[in-house]
Amino acid sequence: MWPGDGCSLFYSSYLSRHQTLSTLNIFPSQSKIQHAFVHPGKLPAAFCLVVLLFVGLSHSAQAQYQLHGTVIDKDTQQPLPFASIGVKNTGSGTASNENGEFVLNLKSLPQTLIVSELAHVRDTVRITSVDKPVQIALGSATIALPEVKVGSYAFQLVDRAYRQMQKNYDKKFYGKAFYRQVTRINDEPTELQEVVWNVKSNNARIEGTDIAQGRYAAKPSLMNFSNFSLYTKSYGLYDAQADSTKSLALLSPNLVKNYYLELVGILEQGEGGIAEIKFETRPELTKYHAEGTIWLDVDTYKVVRFKIATPNFTANASNPAYKFKNTKLEFDMAFQNSEEPASPLDYIKTNLTFDILQPGKPVAKMNVSSFTFFYETSETPADVSYAKVSTRDRDLEAIKNTKYDPEFWANNSVVKRTPLEDEVIESFEQKGAFGTMVPPKARSSK
Repeated sequence: MWPGDGCSLFYSSYLSRHQTLSTLNIFPSQSKIQHAFVHPGKLPAAFCLVVLLFVGLSHSAQAQYQLHGTVIDKDTQQPLPFASIGVKNTGSGTASNENGEFVLNLKSLPQTLIVSELAHVRDTVRITSVDKPVQIALGSATIALPEVKVGSYAFQLVDRAYRQMQKNYDKKFYGKAFYRQVTRINDEPTELQEVVWNVKSNNARIEGTDIAQGRYAAKPSLMNFSNFSLYTKSYGLYDAQADSTKSLALLSPNLVKNYYLELVGILEQGEGGIAEIKFETRPELTKYHAEGTIWLDVDTYKVVRFKIATPNFTANASNPAYKFKNTKLEFDMAFQNSEEPASPLDYIKTNLTFDILQPGKPVAKMNVSSFTFFYETSETPADVSYAKVSTRDRDLEAIKNTKYDPEFWANNSVVKRTPLEDEVIESFEQKGAFGTMVPPKARSSK
Protein backbone atom coordinates (compact mmCIF):
# COMPACT_ATOMS: atom_id res chain seq x y z
CA MET A 1 0.00 0.00 0.00
CA TRP A 2 1.17 3.50 -0.78
CA PRO A 3 0.95 6.18 1.88
CA GLY A 4 -1.72 8.68 0.92
CA ASP A 5 -4.02 8.45 -2.06
CA GLY A 6 -2.38 10.84 -4.48
CA CYS A 7 0.77 12.33 -5.86
CA SER A 8 0.91 15.44 -3.71
CA LEU A 9 0.16 13.58 -0.48
CA PHE A 10 2.86 11.01 -1.19
CA TYR A 11 5.40 13.74 -1.85
CA SER A 12 4.57 15.98 1.09
CA SER A 13 4.13 13.39 3.83
CA TYR A 14 6.12 10.30 3.00
CA LEU A 15 9.12 12.03 1.47
CA SER A 16 9.51 14.37 4.39
CA ARG A 17 9.92 11.39 6.72
CA HIS A 18 11.96 9.00 4.62
CA GLN A 19 13.80 11.18 2.07
CA THR A 20 13.02 8.82 -0.81
CA LEU A 21 12.52 9.62 -4.47
CA SER A 22 9.67 11.98 -5.14
CA THR A 23 6.91 11.38 -7.65
CA LEU A 24 7.77 11.52 -11.35
CA ASN A 25 4.82 12.53 -13.51
CA ILE A 26 4.48 11.15 -17.03
CA PHE A 27 1.86 12.26 -19.51
CA PRO A 28 1.26 10.02 -22.54
CA SER A 29 -0.62 11.52 -25.43
CA GLN A 30 -3.26 8.78 -25.44
CA SER A 31 -3.36 7.52 -21.87
CA LYS A 32 -2.35 9.92 -19.16
CA ILE A 33 -0.01 8.55 -16.53
CA GLN A 34 -0.89 10.47 -13.41
CA HIS A 35 1.69 9.01 -11.06
CA ALA A 36 5.00 7.43 -11.83
CA PHE A 37 7.44 6.87 -9.04
CA VAL A 38 10.08 4.66 -7.56
CA HIS A 39 8.89 2.64 -4.59
CA PRO A 40 10.07 3.99 -1.24
CA GLY A 41 12.67 1.63 0.10
CA LYS A 42 13.50 0.38 -3.39
CA LEU A 43 15.93 3.13 -4.28
CA PRO A 44 18.55 4.30 -1.78
CA ALA A 45 17.77 7.54 -0.07
CA ALA A 46 20.92 8.94 -1.64
CA PHE A 47 19.18 8.64 -5.02
CA CYS A 48 16.38 10.87 -4.05
CA LEU A 49 16.69 14.25 -2.52
CA VAL A 50 14.91 17.51 -2.64
CA VAL A 51 17.30 19.64 -4.67
CA LEU A 52 17.51 23.36 -5.22
CA LEU A 53 16.99 25.38 -8.36
CA PHE A 54 19.05 28.36 -9.39
CA VAL A 55 16.90 31.36 -10.22
CA GLY A 56 18.90 33.56 -12.53
CA LEU A 57 21.50 33.36 -15.23
CA SER A 58 25.24 33.29 -14.75
CA HIS A 59 27.35 35.03 -17.36
CA SER A 60 31.00 34.04 -17.20
CA ALA A 61 33.70 36.03 -18.86
CA GLN A 62 34.76 34.98 -22.32
CA ALA A 63 37.92 32.90 -22.40
CA GLN A 64 40.82 34.38 -24.35
CA TYR A 65 41.97 31.13 -25.94
CA GLN A 66 39.96 28.20 -27.33
CA LEU A 67 41.75 24.89 -27.68
CA HIS A 68 40.47 22.14 -29.98
CA GLY A 69 41.76 18.61 -29.66
CA THR A 70 41.25 14.86 -29.82
CA VAL A 71 42.08 12.12 -27.32
CA ILE A 72 43.06 8.74 -28.79
CA ASP A 73 44.35 5.35 -27.69
CA LYS A 74 48.13 5.24 -28.17
CA ASP A 75 48.11 1.64 -29.44
CA THR A 76 44.97 1.44 -31.57
CA GLN A 77 44.82 5.13 -32.61
CA GLN A 78 41.06 4.96 -31.96
CA PRO A 79 39.28 7.92 -30.33
CA LEU A 80 38.61 7.78 -26.59
CA PRO A 81 35.10 9.00 -25.69
CA PHE A 82 34.43 10.78 -22.39
CA ALA A 83 38.10 11.21 -21.50
CA SER A 84 38.56 13.89 -18.84
CA ILE A 85 40.64 16.98 -19.69
CA GLY A 86 41.39 19.29 -16.78
CA VAL A 87 43.50 22.43 -16.42
CA LYS A 88 46.07 21.89 -13.67
CA ASN A 89 45.60 23.92 -10.46
CA THR A 90 42.19 25.24 -11.61
CA GLY A 91 38.61 24.06 -11.56
CA SER A 92 38.37 24.31 -15.36
CA GLY A 93 37.95 21.23 -17.47
CA THR A 94 35.96 19.38 -20.08
CA ALA A 95 35.46 15.89 -21.50
CA SER A 96 35.86 14.43 -24.95
CA ASN A 97 32.72 13.55 -26.90
CA GLU A 98 31.87 10.17 -28.39
CA ASN A 99 34.40 10.81 -31.17
CA GLY A 100 37.18 11.70 -28.72
CA GLU A 101 36.96 15.40 -29.63
CA PHE A 102 36.97 18.28 -27.16
CA VAL A 103 36.93 22.07 -26.96
CA LEU A 104 38.45 23.80 -23.94
CA ASN A 105 38.52 27.52 -23.10
CA LEU A 106 41.76 28.73 -21.53
CA LYS A 107 42.10 32.07 -19.78
CA SER A 108 45.84 32.32 -20.45
CA LEU A 109 48.84 30.52 -21.92
CA PRO A 110 50.82 28.43 -21.25
CA GLN A 111 48.71 25.87 -19.37
CA THR A 112 49.19 22.26 -18.28
CA LEU A 113 46.39 19.81 -19.00
CA ILE A 114 45.74 16.64 -17.02
CA VAL A 115 44.15 14.03 -19.30
CA SER A 116 42.73 10.74 -18.08
CA GLU A 117 40.39 7.90 -18.98
CA LEU A 118 39.63 4.95 -16.74
CA ALA A 119 41.30 2.23 -18.78
CA HIS A 120 44.32 4.38 -19.68
CA VAL A 121 47.33 5.93 -17.97
CA ARG A 122 46.83 9.55 -16.89
CA ASP A 123 49.05 12.03 -18.75
CA THR A 124 49.95 15.73 -18.62
CA VAL A 125 50.29 17.95 -21.68
CA ARG A 126 51.83 21.41 -21.86
CA ILE A 127 49.84 23.83 -24.06
CA THR A 128 51.68 26.91 -25.34
CA SER A 129 49.56 27.67 -28.41
CA VAL A 130 46.02 27.11 -29.68
CA ASP A 131 46.80 27.78 -33.33
CA LYS A 132 46.42 24.10 -34.24
CA PRO A 133 44.28 21.27 -32.80
CA VAL A 134 46.16 18.96 -30.44
CA GLN A 135 46.08 15.18 -30.44
CA ILE A 136 46.64 13.48 -27.08
CA ALA A 137 47.45 9.76 -27.02
CA LEU A 138 46.95 7.78 -23.81
CA GLY A 139 48.56 4.42 -23.13
CA SER A 140 46.54 1.49 -21.78
CA ALA A 141 46.58 1.03 -18.01
CA THR A 142 47.84 -2.21 -16.51
CA ILE A 143 45.25 -4.19 -14.53
CA ALA A 144 46.56 -5.96 -11.44
CA LEU A 145 45.19 -7.52 -8.25
CA PRO A 146 46.86 -6.41 -5.00
CA GLU A 147 48.52 -8.94 -2.72
CA VAL A 148 45.85 -8.66 -0.04
CA LYS A 149 42.67 -10.44 0.91
CA VAL A 150 40.64 -9.30 -2.07
CA GLY A 151 37.23 -9.41 -0.40
CA SER A 152 38.15 -7.33 2.64
CA TYR A 153 40.15 -4.85 0.55
CA ALA A 154 37.12 -4.01 -1.62
CA PHE A 155 34.96 -3.33 1.43
CA GLN A 156 37.74 -1.25 2.97
CA LEU A 157 38.06 0.92 -0.13
CA VAL A 158 34.31 1.56 -0.47
CA ASP A 159 33.98 2.35 3.24
CA ARG A 160 36.83 4.87 3.02
CA ALA A 161 35.27 6.38 -0.10
CA TYR A 162 32.04 6.87 1.85
CA ARG A 163 33.88 8.61 4.69
CA GLN A 164 35.90 10.74 2.25
CA MET A 165 32.73 11.87 0.46
CA GLN A 166 30.98 12.55 3.75
CA LYS A 167 33.90 14.66 4.99
CA ASN A 168 34.05 16.84 1.85
CA TYR A 169 30.34 16.99 1.04
CA ASP A 170 30.02 20.69 1.94
CA LYS A 171 32.43 21.77 -0.81
CA LYS A 172 30.41 23.59 -3.50
CA PHE A 173 31.00 23.93 -7.23
CA TYR A 174 29.36 26.32 -9.68
CA GLY A 175 29.21 26.35 -13.46
CA LYS A 176 27.04 25.26 -16.36
CA ALA A 177 25.59 21.99 -17.60
CA PHE A 178 24.33 20.90 -21.01
CA TYR A 179 21.40 18.46 -20.78
CA ARG A 180 20.12 16.42 -23.74
CA GLN A 181 17.17 14.02 -23.51
CA VAL A 182 15.95 11.71 -26.26
CA THR A 183 12.76 9.61 -26.06
CA ARG A 184 12.34 6.60 -28.34
CA ILE A 185 9.37 4.29 -28.83
CA ASN A 186 10.17 1.11 -30.76
CA ASP A 187 13.58 2.66 -31.56
CA GLU A 188 11.95 5.67 -33.24
CA PRO A 189 12.87 9.08 -31.75
CA THR A 190 9.69 10.85 -30.66
CA GLU A 191 10.94 13.65 -28.42
CA LEU A 192 14.15 15.65 -28.02
CA GLN A 193 15.00 18.26 -25.41
CA GLU A 194 18.20 20.27 -24.97
CA VAL A 195 18.78 22.60 -22.04
CA VAL A 196 21.66 24.65 -20.66
CA TRP A 197 21.52 25.12 -16.90
CA ASN A 198 23.40 27.26 -14.45
CA VAL A 199 24.27 24.59 -11.92
CA LYS A 200 25.40 24.20 -8.33
CA SER A 201 26.84 20.85 -7.24
CA ASN A 202 29.10 19.07 -4.78
CA ASN A 203 31.16 15.85 -4.74
CA ALA A 204 28.06 13.64 -4.76
CA ARG A 205 25.23 15.28 -6.68
CA ILE A 206 23.58 18.30 -8.27
CA GLU A 207 22.30 20.73 -5.65
CA GLY A 208 20.51 23.23 -7.85
CA THR A 209 19.86 24.40 -11.39
CA ASP A 210 18.44 27.35 -13.27
CA ILE A 211 17.46 27.10 -16.92
CA ALA A 212 19.42 29.52 -19.09
CA GLN A 213 18.31 28.28 -22.51
CA GLY A 214 16.22 25.44 -23.87
CA ARG A 215 14.86 24.01 -27.11
CA TYR A 216 12.88 20.96 -28.16
CA ALA A 217 11.44 18.85 -30.95
CA ALA A 218 8.63 16.31 -30.79
CA LYS A 219 6.18 14.22 -32.77
CA PRO A 220 2.72 12.91 -31.84
CA SER A 221 3.36 9.65 -30.00
CA LEU A 222 1.98 7.06 -27.64
CA MET A 223 3.69 8.50 -24.56
CA ASN A 224 6.08 11.19 -23.35
CA PHE A 225 7.65 12.23 -20.06
CA SER A 226 6.88 15.58 -18.48
CA ASN A 227 9.82 15.84 -16.05
CA PHE A 228 12.41 13.15 -16.75
CA SER A 229 15.21 15.56 -15.77
CA LEU A 230 14.04 15.10 -12.18
CA TYR A 231 16.10 11.89 -12.06
CA THR A 232 19.31 13.66 -13.05
CA LYS A 233 18.69 16.56 -10.71
CA SER A 234 17.81 14.42 -7.69
CA TYR A 235 20.26 11.54 -8.15
CA GLY A 236 23.23 11.38 -5.81
CA LEU A 237 25.77 9.06 -4.22
CA TYR A 238 25.35 10.46 -0.71
CA ASP A 239 22.87 12.57 1.24
CA ALA A 240 24.00 14.37 4.37
CA GLN A 241 20.38 14.99 5.40
CA ALA A 242 19.17 11.39 5.14
CA ASP A 243 18.96 8.88 7.99
CA SER A 244 22.15 6.91 7.33
CA THR A 245 21.00 4.02 9.53
CA LYS A 246 18.24 3.23 7.00
CA SER A 247 20.16 4.05 3.83
CA LEU A 248 20.31 1.47 1.03
CA ALA A 249 23.00 3.41 -0.84
CA LEU A 250 26.33 1.75 -1.56
CA LEU A 251 28.17 4.63 0.12
CA SER A 252 26.64 4.30 3.56
CA PRO A 253 27.35 2.70 6.97
CA ASN A 254 25.24 -0.29 5.84
CA LEU A 255 27.65 -1.48 3.13
CA VAL A 256 28.49 -4.91 4.59
CA LYS A 257 24.88 -5.65 5.53
CA ASN A 258 23.41 -4.72 2.12
CA TYR A 259 26.00 -5.53 -0.57
CA TYR A 260 28.27 -8.11 -2.12
CA LEU A 261 31.52 -6.69 -3.54
CA GLU A 262 34.06 -8.04 -6.03
CA LEU A 263 37.41 -6.37 -6.70
CA VAL A 264 37.91 -6.72 -10.45
CA GLY A 265 41.39 -5.21 -10.42
CA ILE A 266 43.52 -2.09 -10.06
CA LEU A 267 44.04 0.13 -13.10
CA GLU A 268 47.56 1.43 -12.61
CA GLN A 269 47.75 5.21 -13.05
CA GLY A 270 51.37 6.28 -12.58
CA GLU A 271 52.32 5.85 -8.94
CA GLY A 272 48.70 5.32 -7.90
CA GLY A 273 45.79 3.34 -9.25
CA ILE A 274 42.04 3.14 -9.79
CA ALA A 275 40.21 0.22 -8.17
CA GLU A 276 37.37 -1.29 -10.20
CA ILE A 277 34.79 -2.86 -7.87
CA LYS A 278 31.57 -4.61 -8.87
CA PHE A 279 28.65 -4.57 -6.43
CA GLU A 280 25.24 -6.20 -6.05
CA THR A 281 22.60 -6.06 -3.35
CA ARG A 282 22.25 -9.09 -1.09
CA PRO A 283 19.18 -11.32 -1.54
CA GLU A 284 18.00 -10.38 1.95
CA LEU A 285 16.94 -7.03 0.44
CA THR A 286 13.75 -8.41 -1.08
CA LYS A 287 12.25 -5.00 -1.97
CA TYR A 288 15.27 -3.47 -3.66
CA HIS A 289 17.79 -4.84 -6.13
CA ALA A 290 20.72 -3.07 -7.77
CA GLU A 291 24.03 -3.93 -9.35
CA GLY A 292 26.83 -1.93 -10.88
CA THR A 293 30.46 -0.86 -10.75
CA ILE A 294 32.33 1.80 -8.81
CA TRP A 295 35.81 3.09 -9.63
CA LEU A 296 37.84 4.54 -6.73
CA ASP A 297 41.23 6.21 -6.44
CA VAL A 298 43.18 3.88 -4.12
CA ASP A 299 45.25 6.76 -2.69
CA THR A 300 42.65 9.50 -2.18
CA TYR A 301 39.53 7.27 -1.96
CA LYS A 302 37.68 9.68 -4.24
CA VAL A 303 35.00 8.27 -6.52
CA VAL A 304 36.11 8.49 -10.16
CA ARG A 305 33.05 6.90 -11.76
CA PHE A 306 29.89 5.11 -10.65
CA LYS A 307 27.42 2.98 -12.65
CA ILE A 308 24.27 1.35 -11.31
CA ALA A 309 21.20 -0.42 -12.72
CA THR A 310 17.96 -1.30 -10.95
CA PRO A 311 14.56 -2.70 -12.02
CA ASN A 312 12.83 -0.73 -9.26
CA PHE A 313 10.74 1.70 -11.27
CA THR A 314 6.93 1.75 -11.16
CA ALA A 315 4.47 3.78 -13.23
CA ASN A 316 0.69 4.00 -12.89
CA ALA A 317 -1.46 5.07 -15.86
CA SER A 318 -4.91 6.64 -15.73
CA ASN A 319 -5.86 4.03 -18.32
CA PRO A 320 -5.78 0.75 -16.31
CA ALA A 321 -5.32 -1.19 -19.55
CA TYR A 322 -1.75 0.10 -19.84
CA LYS A 323 0.80 -2.07 -18.08
CA PHE A 324 4.57 -1.64 -17.72
CA LYS A 325 6.97 -4.58 -17.67
CA ASN A 326 10.71 -5.25 -17.76
CA THR A 327 11.63 -1.90 -16.25
CA LYS A 328 15.28 -0.92 -15.93
CA LEU A 329 16.67 2.35 -14.60
CA GLU A 330 20.39 3.11 -15.04
CA PHE A 331 22.73 5.87 -13.88
CA ASP A 332 26.31 6.56 -14.90
CA MET A 333 28.15 9.34 -13.07
CA ALA A 334 31.75 10.52 -13.51
CA PHE A 335 33.86 13.20 -11.84
CA GLN A 336 36.43 15.65 -13.19
CA ASN A 337 40.17 15.46 -12.52
CA SER A 338 41.08 17.43 -9.43
CA GLU A 339 43.96 17.42 -6.97
CA GLU A 340 41.64 18.77 -4.28
CA PRO A 341 39.87 16.48 -1.74
CA ALA A 342 36.55 17.03 -3.57
CA SER A 343 36.10 16.66 -7.33
CA PRO A 344 33.30 18.30 -9.34
CA LEU A 345 30.91 16.39 -11.57
CA ASP A 346 31.97 15.60 -15.12
CA TYR A 347 28.80 14.00 -16.52
CA ILE A 348 25.64 12.11 -15.56
CA LYS A 349 23.89 9.66 -17.87
CA THR A 350 20.37 8.47 -17.08
CA ASN A 351 18.59 5.72 -19.00
CA LEU A 352 15.15 4.20 -18.52
CA THR A 353 13.68 1.30 -20.51
CA PHE A 354 10.40 -0.60 -20.17
CA ASP A 355 7.73 -2.39 -22.19
CA ILE A 356 4.29 -0.84 -22.67
CA LEU A 357 1.58 -3.53 -22.76
CA GLN A 358 -1.77 -2.67 -24.41
CA PRO A 359 -4.64 -5.17 -24.93
CA GLY A 360 -4.79 -6.47 -28.47
CA LYS A 361 -1.70 -4.53 -29.58
CA PRO A 362 1.99 -5.40 -29.98
CA VAL A 363 4.33 -4.60 -27.10
CA ALA A 364 5.83 -1.11 -27.43
CA LYS A 365 9.43 -0.62 -26.34
CA MET A 366 10.01 2.62 -24.43
CA ASN A 367 13.45 4.20 -23.91
CA VAL A 368 14.24 7.59 -22.40
CA SER A 369 17.89 8.58 -22.11
CA SER A 370 19.64 11.76 -21.04
CA PHE A 371 23.21 12.98 -20.94
CA THR A 372 24.32 15.92 -18.78
CA PHE A 373 27.77 17.41 -19.28
CA PHE A 374 29.23 19.89 -16.76
CA TYR A 375 31.54 22.69 -17.91
CA GLU A 376 33.00 26.07 -16.90
CA THR A 377 33.16 24.73 -13.35
CA SER A 378 34.61 26.97 -10.64
CA GLU A 379 34.29 27.61 -6.92
CA THR A 380 32.78 31.07 -7.43
CA PRO A 381 29.01 31.23 -6.97
CA ALA A 382 26.90 32.87 -9.65
CA ASP A 383 24.67 35.84 -8.92
CA VAL A 384 21.54 33.72 -8.58
CA SER A 385 18.98 32.78 -5.98
CA TYR A 386 17.99 29.20 -5.26
CA ALA A 387 14.60 27.46 -5.15
CA LYS A 388 13.75 23.88 -4.28
CA VAL A 389 12.97 21.48 -7.10
CA SER A 390 9.37 20.31 -7.21
CA THR A 391 7.60 17.33 -8.72
CA ARG A 392 5.22 19.90 -10.16
CA ASP A 393 8.02 21.16 -12.43
CA ARG A 394 7.52 20.41 -16.13
CA ASP A 395 10.54 20.27 -18.42
CA LEU A 396 8.79 21.27 -21.63
CA GLU A 397 6.89 24.01 -19.87
CA ALA A 398 10.15 25.45 -18.54
CA ILE A 399 11.68 25.39 -22.03
CA LYS A 400 8.68 27.17 -23.53
CA ASN A 401 8.79 29.80 -20.78
CA THR A 402 12.42 30.60 -21.64
CA LYS A 403 12.92 32.96 -24.58
CA TYR A 404 14.40 30.94 -27.42
CA ASP A 405 17.70 32.33 -28.75
CA PRO A 406 18.72 30.65 -32.05
CA GLU A 407 22.07 32.45 -32.05
CA PHE A 408 22.96 31.01 -28.64
CA TRP A 409 22.55 27.48 -29.99
CA ALA A 410 24.22 28.16 -33.33
CA ASN A 411 27.38 29.50 -31.67
CA ASN A 412 27.56 27.20 -28.64
CA SER A 413 30.78 25.15 -28.74
CA VAL A 414 29.50 22.66 -26.17
CA VAL A 415 26.49 21.82 -28.34
CA LYS A 416 28.64 21.66 -31.47
CA ARG A 417 30.97 19.11 -29.96
CA THR A 418 28.10 16.80 -28.95
CA PRO A 419 26.43 16.19 -32.32
CA LEU A 420 23.12 14.36 -32.59
CA GLU A 421 22.87 11.01 -34.30
CA ASP A 422 21.66 11.22 -37.91
CA GLU A 423 18.61 9.07 -37.19
CA VAL A 424 17.45 11.54 -34.52
CA ILE A 425 17.84 14.51 -36.86
CA GLU A 426 16.03 12.73 -39.69
CA SER A 427 13.18 11.72 -37.40
CA PHE A 428 12.31 15.33 -36.62
CA GLU A 429 12.57 16.41 -40.25
CA GLN A 430 9.52 14.32 -41.05
CA LYS A 431 5.95 15.52 -41.46
CA GLY A 432 4.13 16.22 -38.21
CA ALA A 433 7.16 17.18 -36.12
CA PHE A 434 6.95 20.38 -34.07
CA GLY A 435 9.14 22.43 -31.74
CA THR A 436 11.87 25.07 -31.80
CA MET A 437 14.43 22.58 -33.17
CA VAL A 438 12.28 21.47 -36.10
CA PRO A 439 13.18 23.00 -39.50
CA PRO A 440 10.50 25.47 -40.70
CA LYS A 441 9.80 23.28 -43.73
CA ALA A 442 8.89 20.31 -41.54
CA ARG A 443 6.71 22.46 -39.28
CA SER A 444 4.83 23.97 -42.22
CA SER A 445 4.06 20.53 -43.67
CA LYS A 446 1.91 19.49 -40.71
